[in-house]
Amino acid sequence: MDAGRLADDGTGAWFGLRTSRWQDWKPDWLLSAKKQLGLTISVVIPARNEQRTVAGVVGAIGRSLVTQVPLVDELVVMDSDSTDATAQVAAEAGALVYRAREVQPAAGSFPGKGEALWKSLLVTSGDLLVFIDADLTRWGPHFVSGLLGPLLADEQVRLVKGFYTRVRTESDGSTSTEGGRVTELVARPLISLWWPELAAVVQPLAGEWAARRSLMESLSIPVGYGVELATLMDTVSRYGLDAVAQVDLGSRAHRHQANHDLALMAAELLMVAERRRPGRLPDKLATAVDLHQFVRDDDGQARRISRPVPVAERPPAASVRADE
Repeated sequence: MDAGRLADDGTGAWFGLRTSRWQDWKPDWLLSAKKQLGLTISVVIPARNEQRTVAGVVGAIGRSLVTQVPLVDELVVMDSDSTDATAQVAAEAGALVYRAREVQPAAGSFPGKGEALWKSLLVTSGDLLVFIDADLTRWGPHFVSGLLGPLLADEQVRLVKGFYTRVRTESDGSTSTEGGRVTELVARPLISLWWPELAAVVQPLAGEWAARRSLMESLSIPVGYGVELATLMDTVSRYGLDAVAQVDLGSRAHRHQANHDLALMAAELLMVAERRRPGRLPDKLATAVDLHQFVRDDDGQARRISRPVPVAERPPAASVRADE
């Protein structure tokens, strides 16, 4: 079995990007390849106030890929400042739970998904890392096995991105596939303008992805939602497009955010991209940024609100481990 290439035009290539389907990667083959290569695998689930869904995600992976097929060696939930029962529910479902704020407290703590993933590098040991969001409702454990396939098939592959049909639940209870607003309105235009070599990546911001530990520990990690875009850009910058693969995972549904919150995510992505844009001027980058937005009060008056944009980036985890 190899990493494969799906054709969008019948030529056998997807703009040069290795592309496969989750069905191409059978768990038994993956387990055999893992044993032959002598690798270990960690699944990391960053979670903040996801008590409603995290047990379903942990439980499904545990049953299928820890108990039935022992592919996953560590199943970890990184609790990112939850104020609900996320940590308790995840532990009861079988995960090893760490509170991100309590991991290496001397390094301080930031709110954000990237911070949770960076802290996970300090407490996990797997050679291969799979990152899965905690708020999934339409998905399957094949997300994990599918993402592992290209890494176990080809040592040249360092990063694997998932893509899927995003199912969105509307306010009236109906569903549509019009998810991914930040991807289509921010990430894809940025890529088309400045990084056209990444145009074949179907969902550059996908929360389901996998990577080699050696790669992740060598990269700077934005503390917020920019972690996926930064990892993709930095991997291709260092190793070229052949180091990246993508896997069609089918369909996915999860909780959607309000537009004001998506705007904050968009601002993070713009900062991540600007830091990596060819020809940018380092001394022009802001170290503190506020996003200004407007909301209506109950009396109908417009009121300006300001929220800080997460701009910090953690240093490569390998350098932190070396200091321990």
